[in-house]
Amino acid sequence: MNALIAFSVKRWQFMLLAVGLLIALGLITFAKLPRTEDPPLSTPGFTITIVLPGATPETIEQQITRPVEDALAGLDNLRDLRSTSSDGVSSINAEYIWGTNGDRKYDEVVREVNALRATLPAGVARVDIRRWRPTALPIVQVALVSEILPMRSFEKLARDLKNRLARIPGIRKAEVLGAPGSEVRVALDMARLSAQGIAPGAVVEALRAGGAETPIGAVDAGARRFSLRYGGAYPDLAAVRATPVIAPGGSALTVGDLAEVDWAEREAQHIIHFRGQRALLVTAEQSDRQDVTRLTKAIDAELMAFQRLLPGSVRLERGFVQAENVRNRLDHLVRDLVLALGIVAITLLPLGWRAGGVVMVAIPVSLLIGILVLAAFDLTLNQLSVAGFVLSLGLLVDDAIVVIENVARWLRDGADRTTAAIGATSQIALAVLGCTACLMFAFLPLIALPEASGEFIRSLPVAVLGTVAGSLLVALTLIPFLAARVLPRNEDPHGNRLLRSTTGLIERLYAPVLHRALERPWRALAAIFLLAALAVPLLATIGSSLFPPADLPQFLVRVDMPRGTALDTTQAMVRRVEQRLLREPDVAWTVANTGRGNPSLYYNVVPAPEDPARGEVAAGLKAWEPARSPQLLERLRTDLQRIPGAQIKLQTFTQGPAIEAPIALRLVGPDVATLSRLARQAEAVLQTMPELRDIGNPLRIARTDLALDVDEARARALGVPAGALRSATQLALGGASPAILRDADDDDYPLTVRLPMAGHNRLDVLGRIMVPTASGAAVPLTSLATPDLRSGPAEIDRYQRQRSVTLTAWVKEGVLVSRATEAAVARIGQSVRLPPGYALKVGGEAETSARSFGGLLPAIITASLGILAVLVLEFGRFRQVVVIAGVVPLGLFGAVLALWLTGNSLSFTASVGLIALVGIEIKNSLLLVDFTEQLRRDGLPVREAVEQAGSMRFLPVLLTSVTAIGGLLPLALEGNGLYSPMAIAMIGGLVTSTLLARVATPVMYLLLAGTDRPQAAPLPQGVQP
Repeated sequence: MNALIAFSVKRWQFMLLAVGLLIALGLITFAKLPRTEDPPLSTPGFTITIVLPGATPETIEQQITRPVEDALAGLDNLRDLRSTSSDGVSSINAEYIWGTNGDRKYDEVVREVNALRATLPAGVARVDIRRWRPTALPIVQVALVSEILPMRSFEKLARDLKNRLARIPGIRKAEVLGAPGSEVRVALDMARLSAQGIAPGAVVEALRAGGAETPIGAVDAGARRFSLRYGGAYPDLAAVRATPVIAPGGSALTVGDLAEVDWAEREAQHIIHFRGQRALLVTAEQSDRQDVTRLTKAIDAELMAFQRLLPGSVRLERGFVQAENVRNRLDHLVRDLVLALGIVAITLLPLGWRAGGVVMVAIPVSLLIGILVLAAFDLTLNQLSVAGFVLSLGLLVDDAIVVIENVARWLRDGADRTTAAIGATSQIALAVLGCTACLMFAFLPLIALPEASGEFIRSLPVAVLGTVAGSLLVALTLIPFLAARVLPRNEDPHGNRLLRSTTGLIERLYAPVLHRALERPWRALAAIFLLAALAVPLLATIGSSLFPPADLPQFLVRVDMPRGTALDTTQAMVRRVEQRLLREPDVAWTVANTGRGNPSLYYNVVPAPEDPARGEVAAGLKAWEPARSPQLLERLRTDLQRIPGAQIKLQTFTQGPAIEAPIALRLVGPDVATLSRLARQAEAVLQTMPELRDIGNPLRIARTDLALDVDEARARALGVPAGALRSATQLALGGASPAILRDADDDDYPLTVRLPMAGHNRLDVLGRIMVPTASGAAVPLTSLATPDLRSGPAEIDRYQRQRSVTLTAWVKEGVLVSRATEAAVARIGQSVRLPPGYALKVGGEAETSARSFGGLLPAIITASLGILAVLVLEFGRFRQVVVIAGVVPLGLFGAVLALWLTGNSLSFTASVGLIALVGIEIKNSLLLVDFTEQLRRDGLPVREAVEQAGSMRFLPVLLTSVTAIGGLLPLALEGNGLYSPMAIAMIGGLVTSTLLARVATPVMYLLLAGTDRPQAAPLPQGVQP
């Protein structure tokens, strides 16, 4: 190490080139490093959505959900399996143990689901397997708005835009949402069919045969070979109408004789309005490892070009743009970085402008090293990594301050610049190395924190570790190199005016306090640790939490109508909600979705699946203003809850891993009726808790369906074949698509054979359905079956392959989720009697917190043992180690006190701050003990060495603490719920540690240090102190 220091000082040419190369590499890497809003999470989870139109929840559960669950449960490392069987939709969420290879597991899930396709019931309209990716959310959502353009032309425009966006490099997928889809409607004339004795199925078979696209063979002609073409997709409506249908008597009719053939829109499943106007939504998702800012610029260029081609009746409107959130977050953090840099510069003034300037040089070089380390770990530049760099500002100058202060002291004692640079740096190199190792050991275990929470914050400790490691290298090479050339040869022995004032203040205030404490060491130590013990009741008072709100300018309003509500009725309610939002001048845009959820606006929010009784309005504010926006949202929430006829929830986004709701209580048992009864009782208990809002119970209202009560004896008497009634009803209501029409633009449209329909099937359609008999005649459906009302569960939820119902709730402002969850569980346990075979399980934030905070204990143990190992290696005795480690409770007291005073709870990131605080505290205490050991080696008695070391080391310790606080101050004042509590906890701990530990450490050293004199540590050859 001494050789490295001497080489850095003497070989200045090499040092200049090395530093220049390092700066160049850092700047290039910084320019290429992807920018994202939040750290990407590789969650090994999947959502399988299977749509079977018209099926009841019981049918969905029995024929789809359970077989898929059984197949997924056979895969290794399954952790959670949750499903919902609702009206025509099965949604299954499978989460595997964290650390499972997501790509390999996705292939296994796809293989299992594909193997089941043949066993799924006929009529399955869609099977979708979606992997949980943070980049799976659209980075842009743009709307094409038109009130008059025909839907087929409108859809063509949207598909054209989708294709343009999909071709941009870096875009994984683009989609069009809200288009019902155009089709060629073959509306059967049942009276004419009956008169001709033609079954509806005959029309379907004729169209299938006429539109078949299967190859028919090839022929040779001399040296040439030709493929034969015949038929294929229909080119136009005339060709469809001209398709022949043979009647039972042998007469030839055409499809046009038996049905009305025309363009039509399929039955709408998802309706979108943008700011209250008819619209189609076009979204684009980015691929992994892409810079969202650069990608959005490419998208904007494509949108500008496309906008010039639009007809006058169509507008292109921008909704959600993720790059704006990224820019806002990073801009705030860059501002904090600049502020912290200025504060740190001010705190260095006691060193003098030359010494302070040398220390300031360490900042950009160390930050660039941190950028290189961040890139080496394949991480992005996001809000947590930038927060890590801001946090590092106050830490990375510590080593430089200690080195430059010691060099300046040597110069004031008369050494020449080269000797001072080499000798002073070498004198404290081991202490600096030990200090930095302790600090790094505090952050190092945070890299290995398990689960989603650990991966979410990983970029922060990596940024800190890379920067601090870089600062150690800079402090032992670049700082002595610059000090030997920049610091004045003949400096005032007492330093500049500010330094003299600071030193005088230390002598007047600190020295007498330390002297009196050393006179009565046991009494002083008892008083200090009794004060620190107040952290225990304060910790119980502030409580704990997981991750804070994201404070984004976007939010969602979810509209849940009673299950079985028609789409048009749901749309009317959604439009009412949208109009209320648009009355607010701060609302920039709204996207109203009827029939399904809005595409994801945040990485941990999964869009709601298809359901005619569900709607969702996504909205964006012009800007998030901490002073006004929360009040606006609370006012909207209050107004929306007054709207009768629906359960309306205004929801903002929360950082961290995905959860169902802050409070999620699962009742598990075999019988749906019993679960429904228990859920209503538990819901009534939750309704009595004033701290809760938006309480959800999916089984609150039963679903009512129509069942066909078939007269089987009459059907047999009339000669109705088995299955004919079902087939006829399915064809009439759902339609059959036997072929396609391919237009001049090579766009394909399905031919749908069905009864005439205007928008949706109405109840009176049952009276027009004709059921064929074996003789070729047809009888009305109403003569064979009578519709009968039947009630059933609105949905069937399952957890770990058991039936369940999940009650959800949110907490009101200022209420801790952890305490509300404990209270809710206690009250339900007292009020609801669970029968044998039924259980209450806690999910939501409590479940995720248990996993997240459970990973902190190994991190604390690892950090503690690593730090202790460094201390034992450096001092060789446990007594000195106990003296140094004894400062930890003092910092904990200040951290908890600061959280209590600012109204913060002990969040996950605040806990991370406490772990990091341990390293900083021990680093400062180590400097004092190491210098005390040096003075004792020089021959001073223990008491005199302790007192002198306390006075002489107070200044560098004070400077390092103040610079650390200065670096953290902008983060604390930012008001961000994610990293502000962490900064507040660290600032509070640094304040109490700096004040109390400067007394406690000398006192403990005096009481516990051994009487053996330490061995002298040699200096480099030729260097005199």
